[in-house]
Amino acid sequence: MDKKKLAAEHLMNPLEERIGYKFRNSLLLAEALTHASISLERKDYPFDNQRLEFLGDAILQLVITEELFRKFPDFSEGQLTKIRTRLVSRTALKEHAETLRLGEHLMMGRGEDASGGRERASTLADAFEALVGGIYMDGGLTAAKTFILRSAADHFKQVDEEPGEINPKGKLQELLQALAPSAPSYEVLSESGPEHLKHFRCRVLWEGLDLGEGEGNSKKEAEVAAAMNALLAEVWLTRAP
Repeated sequence: MDKKKLAAEHLMNPLEERIGYKFRNSLLLAEALTHASISLERKDYPFDNQRLEFLGDAILQLVITEELFRKFPDFSEGQLTKIRTRLVSRTALKEHAETLRLGEHLMMGRGEDASGGRERASTLADAFEALVGGIYMDGGLTAAKTFILRSAADHFKQVDEEPGEINPKGKLQELLQALAPSAPSYEVLSESGPEHLKHFRCRVLWEGLDLGEGEGNSKKEAEVAAAMNALLAEVWLTRAP
């Protein structure tokens, strides 16, 4: 066996246990964890992780987008885009990298290391993307998807539980029921357009109050918009029973 490959397998096994994936080609893992700064000191170094980072970014976008589309059928394009932006942000990817302790395994130049490169947000986020790319190249889309969704599980849970602009109906109900036990109700005010291109207008009612109206291409989308507008108007704060 190639000595370089054997060394990489020896160094990376603890990380493979944490990521839950065993590389068939351990050099891909080594490549994913090699910062470009190393080439400044070792001109003959065979690779860095920038190409895998490029690939991993695309795979992340695909997997997260598909999962959001599947999990939240009532969310509009704008809502899905906001959530995706947060889930693939540098902050989110840095958290995933820290959970896996990627910084401990990064191979980088001495100057980069001395300046705190192992803890730098951009470096850790890039390494996580490169790791996704490496898993994809080694095991295909299914393996990469499994890894991404496992890493992002807590963040998806937060989306499920989090109120506000991501789940305005849940937020509104939570706030209203803190004031009175009854839940808000939604009423369709109008429905127009051909069957394949419907447009709805709804309003949200609570304790005899008209809290807000909203529009959308489905009843549920219009209800979400109505709840969002009710939250923004905050009529219920001053007129609560």
